[in-house]
Amino acid sequence: MFSRTSITKSTGNTSDNLRRLREALNVADAVVVGAGAGLSASAGFTYTGERFRRYFSDFAEKYGFSDMYSGGFYPYPSPEEFWAYWSRYIFINRYTDAPKPVYEELLALVRDKDYFVITTNVDHCFQKAGFDKKRLFYTQGDYGLFQCAEPCRRETFDNEKTIRQMMEQQKEMRIPSELLPVCPHCGKPMTMNLRSDDRFVEDGGWHSAAERYENFLRTRRNGRILFLELGVGYNTPGIIKYPFWRMTAQNRAATYACINYGEAVCPTEIEKQSICIDGDVGEVLEHLR
Repeated sequence: MFSRTSITKSTGNTSDNLRRLREALNVADAVVVGAGAGLSASAGFTYTGERFRRYFSDFAEKYGFSDMYSGGFYPYPSPEEFWAYWSRYIFINRYTDAPKPVYEELLALVRDKDYFVITTNVDHCFQKAGFDKKRLFYTQGDYGLFQCAEPCRRETFDNEKTIRQMMEQQKEMRIPSELLPVCPHCGKPMTMNLRSDDRFVEDGGWHSAAERYENFLRTRRNGRILFLELGVGYNTPGIIKYPFWRMTAQNRAATYACINYGEAVCPTEIEKQSICIDGDVGEVLEHLR
């Protein structure tokens, strides 16, 4: 439906765009928030620089990588070292609060609206900020869940207790072997519930959230909907970005708003219905309030 050659970048005065976005938010019958990695980065969940060095300087010195993503793909020589790395990774990005209150700012804007959130983020920030769990769809998994690596069945397992034990008991970049997570059904190793291949487990909770999201869209498809896209890039555009463009084009009463640093764009076909703001998501949300 849309081609990359017909993309329009952020245009117009920022203050005018903020005014238009406030108006769109005020008159919207429903708000669909689509959140990507840029939202969490704005909240302070960065994966490089000082934050990386604070938690992973020993791994960086030993293996030479300089960011958390690279460390996540490193072929560690043992599962004990693999889980020493990943338990730190999960702990700081799932079980600690974001340094900046960006998610709280967003909740303050939509709390009294008829809203739903779809996100590719796996850090649980929405629920920690107080968003209604029944209005959230985490499409790509959750750092807080284990699944069987096989998987032998479509089931996930809460990992907070195990991750905290790994954090407390690891020494010299290794966890005790007895803490290695194994599937309670088949005894094979567990892994994170993150979508990386066709072994990703979509459990009952995932399917219930997907059904609630589809029902929300279906029952409000002809109303004044604000599709509010925050920090979504082009890693998985088919989950949020392209569907938002399509649904906006199909509904003349809809508005598409994109807030993204360096990637605030829209197709020319929906340019008149769009508000594109090139900037830090957190700063823009603060100005909106």
